[in-house]
Amino acid sequence: MPATDLLIFPCNGNALEALDCLGTAFRCVGFVDDTPAKQGTTVAGIPVLSRSALTERPQAQVLAVPGSPASFRVRRELIEGLRVPEQRFARVVHPTARVSPHATIGHNVLIMAGVVITYNARIGNHVCLLPNTVVHHDSSVGDFALVGSNVTVAGNTVVGANCYIGSGSSIRNGLTIGAGALVGIGSNLIRDVGPDAVVAGNPAKPLVRDKH
Repeated sequence: MPATDLLIFPCNGNALEALDCLGTAFRCVGFVDDTPAKQGTTVAGIPVLSRSALTERPQAQVLAVPGSPASFRVRRELIEGLRVPEQRFARVVHPTARVSPHATIGHNVLIMAGVVITYNARIGNHVCLLPNTVVHHDSSVGDFALVGSNVTVAGNTVVGANCYIGSGSSIRNGLTIGAGALVGIGSNLIRDVGPDAVVAGNPAKPLVRDKH
């Protein structure tokens, strides 16, 4: 079966890592980026294009992976601003990832190498899971969330929408992380985290209160 053409937005670190996840299912035909200085260049041998590529290549599926610890709260705005219909978004799963047949995976999801998603876990739409993260049974990761590498999400945990979970973090079973929260790198969560909170440490404690 021929590979499906894929456009990746934007041309950032997540997009470059996504190239390693495509396997034989997808063929990246371009990065889409809003930065004029990037447009017209090539990265990893792939052209960097403007948003016009989304209409000029209607047959291509789209993987949108914006966001970092500094910008994750505008992911929803950026992705929805592409005006891409739901059915056009791709679901990219690295060949070495292990996803339970009983798990639920949304659209515009990037699952990197070594990720394990177990029984009855639910991954929302527009989610990135970086390498070697484990989402255990009956847990959920909300829409627009970014989860770093080597994160352990124990069973019956709720990661709210538009959260950022830093690499190397561990989340105890049964906890709830509120929407828009940021968990710093290498944190150990043993209690719930409120919406828009910023926590870090072992055990994780509040660092600053979000003012937005």
